[in-house]
Amino acid sequence: MSAKRDYYEVIGVSKTASAEEIKQQYRKLALKFHPDKNKSADAQEHFKEISEAYAVLSDSSKRQLYDQHGHAGVDGRYSTEDIFRGAGGNFNDIFQDLFGRRGSTGGGFDSIFENLFGGGGFGGGFQRQRGSDLLHETSITLEDVLRGKKLELDINKNVNCPDCNGTGCSSGSSKTTCSDCNGQGQVRVSRDMGFSTFVTIQPCRKCSGRGQVFEKPCKKCKLGMIKGIKHISFDLPPGIDDGDYLVRGEGESVPDGQNGDLVVRVRVSPHPKFKRDGSDLFYDLGISMFDAALGNEVDVPTLEKSEKIKIEQGSQPNTILKLKGKGLPRLNSRGKGDQFVRLIVNIPKKLSKEEKNILKQFQDKTD
Repeated sequence: MSAKRDYYEVIGVSKTASAEEIKQQYRKLALKFHPDKNKSADAQEHFKEISEAYAVLSDSSKRQLYDQHGHAGVDGRYSTEDIFRGAGGNFNDIFQDLFGRRGSTGGGFDSIFENLFGGGGFGGGFQRQRGSDLLHETSITLEDVLRGKKLELDINKNVNCPDCNGTGCSSGSSKTTCSDCNGQGQVRVSRDMGFSTFVTIQPCRKCSGRGQVFEKPCKKCKLGMIKGIKHISFDLPPGIDDGDYLVRGEGESVPDGQNGDLVVRVRVSPHPKFKRDGSDLFYDLGISMFDAALGNEVDVPTLEKSEKIKIEQGSQPNTILKLKGKGLPRLNSRGKGDQFVRLIVNIPKKLSKEEKNILKQFQDKTD
C-alpha cells in the first residue's frame, strides 16, 4: 500500500458520517481483519490501514485537520505515534468489547501498536521532550492566492546560544555520558510491594532525561539555548484558502528534544471586486439596458488582466457568463477554476423627454 487511500474510503463511510457511524463501521472491519482472527497474508496491512484511518477520524481535531488539508495536514503535524496516542482510549473500548480485557487474543491497544507499528506501546517508557507549537497569523489577498506568496517572518523563540554555539558547554569542555542512566535518559525504579515487584521507567534526574551531562555548563545559557529571533522564509502555494498551515520543526526548540511546529494561520482578505468559492471567482458586471437588449462586447476585469466578453442580444438580468480558466489555481492539483460574470442590468432612474418618447414609441410597437 504505497499511496494512502482516503480515510473515509478506507473505513467505508461518507464524509458526513457521525462519530458513532465511524466507530460501528470500524468495529466490523477490526473484527474482520484483526491478525488474530484473519490469517490471510494481507490482513495485517489492512488492519493497520483501517486502524490509522480510525485513529484520525475518531479524533475531532485530527478529523477537522484532515477534512481541511487531507493527508498532508495530518502527516505534516503528527507522527504515527502521536496519531495513535491520542486515540488510544477509543481503541481500547472497541477491543475490550470485541476480544475481552484479558482475552488470549492480546487485543489491547498497546499490544496492537507494538506488534504492528513497533515500539512498546504508550503505557511506559520516557518520551522525548517536544517543543511547543508556535502560532503566527497573517492576512493575504486574492492576488496572493493566485500567484502564491513568499513569507518572511521573524519569530521570537529559543535559538542556539552564541557563546557556546548551542552545545551548552563552556569553551574547552564537552558533554559526557550520564553515569546514572548510561546515556539512556531514563532509569528503572523498582518497588517491592511484598506480593509483587512493580517496575516503572522514569526520566533520569541527573541528566534530566538527556543522557548526557555537561563537564562545565555554559555560564550564559546552561543548556545551549537562549531566547532570540529567528528569521524564517517559506512559500505559501497558489490556491491556498483560509486555514492553518504547518512549517515543521520551526516551532519552539527544547534542549536535546524535538522541535515543535510553526502554525501559520492564514486569512484571505475580502476583495473589493471578486467573491470566491473554492477555485472559482464571481464578478457582478453592470451593463445598460441597451447593451442587454442590443448586445455588445465589453471588457471584464480578472485578477490578471481585462478580458473581453460578448453580451448576446436580449440578455436577461442575472444572466451568468463564464470565463473559463480565469479563476484561482486548484491547491495540490492542476488547472484553475473559472470566473463567473453575472449581468446586472442598470435601469436609468431619470430619462429626458426625448428618451421617454423613444421608449414609448418602442413600447407601442411591441404591444
